[in-house]
Amino acid sequence: MDSSTLIKMVFELAGGLGIFLLGMKHMSDGMQAVAGNSLRRLIGTVTNHRLFATTVGVVVTCIVQSSSITTVMVVGFVNSGVMELSQAVGVIMGANVGTTITGWILVLKVGKYGLPLLGFSAFIYLFARRDRWRYWAMFAMGIGMVFFGLEVMKDACSTIKDMPSFEAWFARFSADTYLGVLKCAMVGCVLTTLVQSSSATLGITISLATQGLISYPTAAALILGENIGTTITAFLASLGTTTNARRAAYFHVIFNLVGVFWITLIFQWYIRLIQAIIGVDVSQAVMVDGNATYPHTVAAIAATHSVFNVCNMLLFMPFVTPMVRLLERILPSLPYKEKSRLTDLDIRILESPLMAIEQSRKEILKMGDGCLKMLEWHRTLMLADSPDPKLAERLKHREKVLDSVQDEVAEFITNLLSGNASHATAEEARRQIRLADEYESISDYILNLDKFDRKLRRNEFRFTEAQRTDLEALNRLVYTYVSEVHQALTNYNPNVLKDTDASNKRIRDQVKILRRKHLEELSAGTIPPVVSVAFMASLNAYIRVRDHACNIAETIANQK
Repeated sequence: MDSSTLIKMVFELAGGLGIFLLGMKHMSDGMQAVAGNSLRRLIGTVTNHRLFATTVGVVVTCIVQSSSITTVMVVGFVNSGVMELSQAVGVIMGANVGTTITGWILVLKVGKYGLPLLGFSAFIYLFARRDRWRYWAMFAMGIGMVFFGLEVMKDACSTIKDMPSFEAWFARFSADTYLGVLKCAMVGCVLTTLVQSSSATLGITISLATQGLISYPTAAALILGENIGTTITAFLASLGTTTNARRAAYFHVIFNLVGVFWITLIFQWYIRLIQAIIGVDVSQAVMVDGNATYPHTVAAIAATHSVFNVCNMLLFMPFVTPMVRLLERILPSLPYKEKSRLTDLDIRILESPLMAIEQSRKEILKMGDGCLKMLEWHRTLMLADSPDPKLAERLKHREKVLDSVQDEVAEFITNLLSGNASHATAEEARRQIRLADEYESISDYILNLDKFDRKLRRNEFRFTEAQRTDLEALNRLVYTYVSEVHQALTNYNPNVLKDTDASNKRIRDQVKILRRKHLEELSAGTIPPVVSVAFMASLNAYIRVRDHACNIAETIANQK
């Protein structure tokens, strides 16, 4: 064997693996972009119901094509406090099942069509004008790259047969005995840990198995080891996080370790069961260009991966609550608050732009809720006969909180836009930056309203009883309008301008009436100048609140 053959094999193997992994990324990005709002809403519906949480984990992982992305996201959600540990456990179990879809994609006998599929979809991706067509093309391009990369790796592996020393080295890894199974599982674990991708190890395993360099039992044992190796990503992501986030990562490790342990005890019976299920002889060779290949092993490997993860999930399902209690005992809660930020945003969520944009949207909805509370508090403070320092302080504190939340949302979305976000996600991100700014501006004007009232009280003045009645009525109108706009944002209502037009006009008409009435009272000379200035400033502040709410409505309707 000359060095040129070895170099050629290494280059082909590395190139094939790179194309394979890039294809997996394109598949993930394309599907996430196509799934769009459906995936975002699905993520937001995770509940404590373990079966539903598990189903969400399966579906999300099938779409993003990576259990590592899903589990890292879960660690981020738990770290930020928006997902309970019991919810995270269900999603993680589902992610382990969802990741097996990769193997079944490779079962499709379209290997030789990988390159044409890649070429045709690339043309569509480059020249299509509609984003949806481009994202479907990206997904198809990813599939083409996966199969083309797999073919390149298979060709590289076929040259190993001409290298007796390499073939003898692979022959040392056999899953005929229990110790051999553990050894192969360890190799799969280490390889997955090094490349940080179970899909990469799966591609290499299938390439070796189809060329006959390793037997089906050896390939099955390698796949089991990959389940342990893939936990390293979430474990590393949990370093430096809250206690609850580390519990979620530890559950992922325990879940896979226990699963691999019990399956290795019955490994020989298990692989015979898989062969009986798929109904094909994995040892049957098919001659391709004069070389013996074993294509039936691909389906067997995919079935091995899927059946194991489904059985492990069903085994753990009844013990979710005891597992959560065990993790709480292993990692007890700290006596102080661990969260250092006001928002529930976490940089780990940026791994998946769709999940990240949904999370930042939730923070903006919280800003809207805060503005509505501030309007209520101001109405209470204005009508009170004597000042309420605690409520006034709460109002001021809420305005400062919304300032900080806007800064955190802006920083988070800026980091999101600097990554590889789709056009639709980038558009939504830019809208969210504007929404956060509008809500923060609303909070500023509400605080100003309270300042006008407090300044009058300090100077031993008050709005007249009639003015307080008029301002209270205007406050309620503004509250109704802001609430309607906020509800439209919550419900993704594109008809918000039409639905809220009546409330908007009522505020405008009411302010005109109050200004006219106030000018008439000024002519009578019965109102002190300081009260007059404060009243007109209050009317202007309410109009500005309405204007910013109108800007939010226009943003929702995509008119600006």
